[in-house]
Amino acid sequence: MPVQPDRTPPSPGTGPGRGVAATTFAVLRRHRAGLASATVRVVGRAGLSGLLMTSAIFALAWPVFTHMRNQRIHYQQLEDPYLHDHTTLGLVALCTLPLYLLLLGTGTAALQRVCSQAVAAETQNPPREGRSPVTHPARLRPILAVYALRGLIVWPLPLLALATAHALTGDQLDTPQPLERGSWPYTLVAASPVAAVLAALVLRLAFALAPAAAATGLGPRAALRRSWSLTWTRAGAARILATTLPLAALTAGALRLATQLALPLRPLTRALLEQATGNFFAAYYAGILTPVIVAILVTAAVTLPLSCTAFAALHDRLCPPRTPRNCRQWTQNSLPAGS
Repeated sequence: MPVQPDRTPPSPGTGPGRGVAATTFAVLRRHRAGLASATVRVVGRAGLSGLLMTSAIFALAWPVFTHMRNQRIHYQQLEDPYLHDHTTLGLVALCTLPLYLLLLGTGTAALQRVCSQAVAAETQNPPREGRSPVTHPARLRPILAVYALRGLIVWPLPLLALATAHALTGDQLDTPQPLERGSWPYTLVAASPVAAVLAALVLRLAFALAPAAAATGLGPRAALRRSWSLTWTRAGAARILATTLPLAALTAGALRLATQLALPLRPLTRALLEQATGNFFAAYYAGILTPVIVAILVTAAVTLPLSCTAFAALHDRLCPPRTPRNCRQWTQNSLPAGS
């Protein structure tokens, strides 16, 4: 008598045939308590760290604010208008930007690890309702290293093109200019930032799955190679683009809305800090930064769990249905010899 196949239907929302959106929302629903707890913890710590970092930067830059205040008083006594020079503050912001990027990358890597763990538990061994994932999380350092390597690969070319175009074709140049306006070298240099940004966007899309790959246990370079290999498959680029565009639009819209809602904090912060310190310029710049920082934290809390879960689900979908060890072996075998 032939053995009858098992016709037991799979549980709702599970199985290898699910789409990325179905997997994403199933993970967010089943593990909502754990993901919400991790999001609040990560965003709260990032906000506190950012507040302490910003306070330290303002304290270090206080002589600059004091000089601006003294200059303003001096020009008021002369009854002349005072237009302060913000070049020094721009340099301070440029020098401290890597610290904020490191803070943002650390928080995103922590959420990516949690979301990838939830996706792995959902697709490989779906837990019961409300039960936490049982898989062992990957280390945070490889995921953070992926963000750093991806940034070093993607963004230096656009920045270099922008700096070159500004140096050779900027409006600040006196005549005679290094390149004659209207000539083909001038046109090529002026258009180079656009081409560089387009190339950077292509690279960014090709490495979009690298953090999710690192969360499965791969090293930083192996995760970047896997993301590159998965992108240039028959359906990889289209699916990555279809996932990235809505998430980017959602993030931009949420950031815009949160910034507008946080704008009332600007005069409140300015008034409180000016009353406490007596320095108008410190209060002015703190008032500018407050709505932006609040909007970034709110946007991260709303969109990062969805984005990290979606990319983890997409990585799991594009990766062949094998064990993680065999999938890593597939990635290595897909590379040319000697790479």
